Amino acid sequence: MTQLEISAEDAAYLDRALRLGRKGWGRVHPNPLVGCVIVKGKETVGEGYHAMFGGPHAEIAALEVAKHRAEGATAYVSLEPCRHQGKTPPCAGALLGAGIKRVVFGARDPGTESGGGGDVLREGGVEVIGPVWPDRVGRAENPAFFHTARHEAPFVALKLAMSMDGRIAARAGERTRVTGTESERESHRLRTGFDAIMVGSGTVEADNPRLTPRLADSGVELPRRILLDAMGTLPSDAAVFEDQERAPIHVFVAADLSEATIERLEAAGAHVHPVAGHRDGLDLGEVLAVCWGLGVRSILCEGGARLAASLLREERVQRLYLFVAPTTFGSEGVEAFLADAADLDWNDFEPAGPPELFGRDTLIVLDRQEKA
Repeated sequence: MTQLEISAEDAAYLDRALRLGRKGWGRVHPNPLVGCVIVKGKETVGEGYHAMFGGPHAEIAALEVAKHRAEGATAYVSLEPCRHQGKTPPCAGALLGAGIKRVVFGARDPGTESGGGGDVLREGGVEVIGPVWPDRVGRAENPAFFHTARHEAPFVALKLAMSMDGRIAARAGERTRVTGTESERESHRLRTGFDAIMVGSGTVEADNPRLTPRLADSGVELPRRILLDAMGTLPSDAAVFEDQERAPIHVFVAADLSEATIERLEAAGAHVHPVAGHRDGLDLGEVLAVCWGLGVRSILCEGGARLAASLLREERVQRLYLFVAPTTFGSEGVEAFLADAADLDWNDFEPAGPPELFGRDTLIVLDRQEKA
């Protein structure tokens, strides 16, 4: 896992910083998750993490706790300290000003403006060790942050709840509860870390979802809802039209749809975006381009099977969240991956970490590896 050789003690403090950073999930995007631990001698004198978008970064939060004890100490940071002036001052400068003598950081900052803080610290006379981890570890922790640093397109993750025989529903068009309560709660927590949730019209017809993180911690900004509805058949009384003020609804339809249909959706509260279509549905490249223009940097797609297959076939999925339940639906069940899935190249996907258990279900997370 490590790119540089560090002591077991350094590795333990860096791991602590990593786990601290994860507390910011759902509150800091599009900024990355970052944690910081400040150690003097054998004593931890300050800890912090980026807790809110626009608020203090992890290093600043940890320095606030450490105060004068930061002088001569070592700072362990999960991501390279930033060097640019954004909503908050540069963290590299703050560490220099506090008298930190040594910095150990996990992943490099991929940003053209924010990256390079390690060099600023070295030039200031600080001993810097990092990046300790290869980029794939940084991407696993902050995939959207790394993706958008290289691509002017939203980071897309696909979440599927499926049976052991690869089915996402017992029958076509039938609402089916696949996974348990623990998985549902984790799914809602995942939603809070994305700018938008996307589904196809078939999912709305079958499940009538609200697409809000109701089971997650309160106080987070609700993600936007994105619906792909080429024919404009979304019912005006669909549950997704609830919470419009807190979670805007964006409906993508075919460009040749009638004005009357568009006006009906707009009257229900939707922001309607006509885009090019083809025989398989809407032009996903244009959909994602419009989303990027709206400021959407990360999207969690929750199906259904047809939309999932199109995203995968066009290599637009960067992460897969697969919740696998210990049950089977048999041949009548709806396949998670449609018939042409055999043609998909899965060699680019690797585990982002070990599988996790949520009740009786297993979550497998796979990341698409960046090509050189």
